[in-house]
Amino acid sequence: MKKGQNTRGYQRYMALDIHRDYIMVGAQNEKQDWVLTPRRVSLEKFPEWAKKNIRPGDIVVLETTTNVWTTYDIVAPLASRVLVANAAEVGEIANARVKTDKEDIKRLLKLLIGGIVPEVWVPPLAVRELRAFISYRSRLVTTSAAIRNRLQSLLHKHNLLLSEAGLLDQAWWEAQKNISALEKMQIRQELALLQEIEKLKAAVDEELQRQSTRSIWGKQVLQLMQLPGVGFVVAMTVLSAIGDISRFEHAKQLVGYAGLGAGVHDSGKTHKDKKTLAPARKCRCHQKGTSRIALGHGGSRLARRANVAVLEGRIRKTPAPHAQTESGDRGGGEETPNRHLACSEQGRNRHPCE
Repeated sequence: MKKGQNTRGYQRYMALDIHRDYIMVGAQNEKQDWVLTPRRVSLEKFPEWAKKNIRPGDIVVLETTTNVWTTYDIVAPLASRVLVANAAEVGEIANARVKTDKEDIKRLLKLLIGGIVPEVWVPPLAVRELRAFISYRSRLVTTSAAIRNRLQSLLHKHNLLLSEAGLLDQAWWEAQKNISALEKMQIRQELALLQEIEKLKAAVDEELQRQSTRSIWGKQVLQLMQLPGVGFVVAMTVLSAIGDISRFEHAKQLVGYAGLGAGVHDSGKTHKDKKTLAPARKCRCHQKGTSRIALGHGGSRLARRANVAVLEGRIRKTPAPHAQTESGDRGGGEETPNRHLACSEQGRNRHPCE
């Protein structure tokens, strides 16, 4: 994120506040006199309005929202310069005592004319599409994990031991006499939904693997997959988060962006180091000598998810010193797919790269 831009010398300074059904627009000159009073433009009419009203010599600021990139693609070819402001960093707007559309426009213009917009990097179209695809896969994994956890809760409720075939063994579920008819109906539907989601996820993974061999990603994916614990899913997740690595002038900037840099609080007589990742979450996995890693705060969400997925993959493959197999030998034992399903739904859903 950049601050301290040189925004002098433009004819008009324009701010766009994007809402669900409309865009609030307004423009001032360098003396902060209104040259375009704040007004609403519907999303349907905005492309036509932009062609008539935005011209070379204008500098435009947008605030990050769900559909910011659609608006950016419309405005960028028309204006001399377009900045995208990080909504989380524009605290003057979010925490304002008087918050109206017109006041939000005035505050955005104040930041723009002063050259202190908390600017974010604008990813190219290929990176945006990859990010959206990775997010879609994460939602599939989250839904699958929620279903598995609901089935697991039924096992605990009736004190049942899962069959060797696993959670998807519908015949085993139907044979359980202490499960009510209503619960069996729920189980049948959960299993059908889970099987369909797994098919969708397999198709997504197949397409993601195909994308990883394209010229735009292939070389970088191969380099990342040389690292232990990194497969093509994690590699593509990292690339979608980083985008163009040349935008980082120093390795420390990339470390901070990924949320790996340790924080520090040093003020007055207080000095406190902050961890990069939260402590491991306690769960029944500890009985088998493994642990969960919780996401920390700060940095790119996608990059942090990829980091956690890599760390957990290494933990599962590395036997813990105190872990024992059922035969009593030291070692991690065979990893089973149901081992971590007993974790809380919240914890499981926070690791979508698995």
